[in-house]
Amino acid sequence: MFAVHRHRNRNRYRPSRRIRRISRISPIRDPGFTLVELMVVISIIAILATIVTVSVLGVRDDANVSAAQAQIANFKTALTSYNLAFNRFPSGSEGLEALINNEKRSFLDAKAIPADPWGKPYVYTLVGPREFRIVSYGADGQSGGTGYDADVTSDNVKGK
Repeated sequence: MFAVHRHRNRNRYRPSRRIRRISRISPIRDPGFTLVELMVVISIIAILATIVTVSVLGVRDDANVSAAQAQIANFKTALTSYNLAFNRFPSGSEGLEALINNEKRSFLDAKAIPADPWGKPYVYTLVGPREFRIVSYGADGQSGGTGYDADVTSDNVKGK
């Protein structure tokens, strides 16, 4: 009986002949990704990143134009308040700085005149005694242009 018991223990840990035959036919693959699979995934991620980047850049340019329009509308309101307080608009030499630095009060909630969204200063000109013009030269910083390079002026911005 002791010999049978030894024989049983020896077979318990050995796979059957059928399992050994199957494992010789189709060896178990190492789980993981092939180089081709990784390259396909990286290519898809790169394509999606490019699409998102192009979309975000367009939205940012639109936001810059909207921000310039909003700031010019804010300047128009502040200039109207300045006109009511002093019975005139600031001269061309005083510029927009007169909205902050004057003897009565500050007409803007800022310590300095903000630059346009492209980092350039707004251009203020007094056209007549009761008429002014504020211009942001757009993304290119030069007069004229089309698209995002077009000028944003107080003539085509709503506000007081």
